[in-house]
Amino acid sequence: MNTIKSLTLVAMATMTFGAHAKDKINEQTYNNIVNYFESYITDRTDAPYKVSTKLKVADLAEARAEVWQAWVKANEADTILPELRPLSLRDSLSWALPDSLEPNALMDYFYGFKGDTATVEKLPLFLYLHGSGPRDAEWDTGFRLAEMFDDSPSVYVVPRIPNEGEYYRWYQQSKQWAWERLLRSALASGKIDPNRIYLFGISEGGYGSQRLASFYADYLAGAGPMAGGEPLKNAPVENLRNVAFSLRTGADDHGFYRDLLTSYTKHALDSVAVENPGYYIHEVELIPGRGHHIDYRVTTPWLKQFTRQPHATRLTWENFEMDGRYRDGFGNLYVMERSNPNDSTRTLYDMTIAGNTIRLNVQLVTYTTTQTDPHWGIHLKFNKSYTRATEGRVKIYLDEQMVDLTKPVTLIINGHEVFYGRVDLNVENMVNSCAEFFDPERIFPAALDVYL
Repeated sequence: MNTIKSLTLVAMATMTFGAHAKDKINEQTYNNIVNYFESYITDRTDAPYKVSTKLKVADLAEARAEVWQAWVKANEADTILPELRPLSLRDSLSWALPDSLEPNALMDYFYGFKGDTATVEKLPLFLYLHGSGPRDAEWDTGFRLAEMFDDSPSVYVVPRIPNEGEYYRWYQQSKQWAWERLLRSALASGKIDPNRIYLFGISEGGYGSQRLASFYADYLAGAGPMAGGEPLKNAPVENLRNVAFSLRTGADDHGFYRDLLTSYTKHALDSVAVENPGYYIHEVELIPGRGHHIDYRVTTPWLKQFTRQPHATRLTWENFEMDGRYRDGFGNLYVMERSNPNDSTRTLYDMTIAGNTIRLNVQLVTYTTTQTDPHWGIHLKFNKSYTRATEGRVKIYLDEQMVDLTKPVTLIINGHEVFYGRVDLNVENMVNSCAEFFDPERIFPAALDVYL
């Protein structure tokens, strides 16, 4: 069997600081961090941030808060979300998507809160994706549904797809740019609970939300596609380990095999839930006697029961490409070099943390189509085969909620122990993980940089 070639622990330089506690930071260092973040946001530089003083465990909470404060400051000039106002005002706003991704693409959207928010410090966010009918009518329906759903107090984003037609989809790269900018702006606003973000949609929005739920599962507390059903190669259920997932489709909704594909999703989630007790919470239902129109009202109240666990000690990530693009990171993992040399395979990362022992299995995934629609050529069903990955590089971020940072950590990759020892704690890891994930819950002080 192949073995791990090498392991490098990146000895990232560190420092303690605090924008308000002058004994913890000097102003110049803080400004340097803000400048780095601004450059990262505008130029998407891949160059990591580097500083040189170590942190102590007692410093982590304050250091994390200060890194996030610097990130929020750097985002002030680039936010796409205005002051939060009542959804009932029907404020219509717009995002201009990059011409390089989709020419002449202006994504209009409604944004606002509903319900009594006076006693709520941070609100859940619902992103609703509409269907493929005439976009103005679909957008208007989305607004009316958002007002109707029983999930207050909450915040809604209801976008209108920029361009109509069979070649425009919610999961394309231009929309990925929008979703990531939306997440970044919402989290930086301080008004949204980072552990209560929900994604759902109907029909074309059901397809889109199922794909996006698997792609962005690490940001979501729950997802609820309706009247959809995606081939599972487009939306691997393995990624939903820590996400509450609802899929409701009419049992007589035969168009584009929606009923059949929903049944395949149900079987797959039922299977992984049995194999992984306590994970893969889901409600997948084929509704008897219903076609493409179902009762949409039950989805968001069900989703709202669940919150995200951002410090998961059990993580599964099939890193699949969506519209030609891969995610760079997921959960607490960040890919420095992909393990799959070409797009004929994918990389599956499976991580378990128990005590201070981290086990990471990295495999290549190959899909074989076992069922194809004879009319449309849609690949409907697949088998998967797995082989151990022998190349690539991944960074495993860690924090004090995942391991005891005062004690040695053991790292086992594909069954081989490759590291035992104390991990360095530093601001460099915090700054880089903040830039990579733009998530206040994922600002990590420690990292192991692993070559396969």
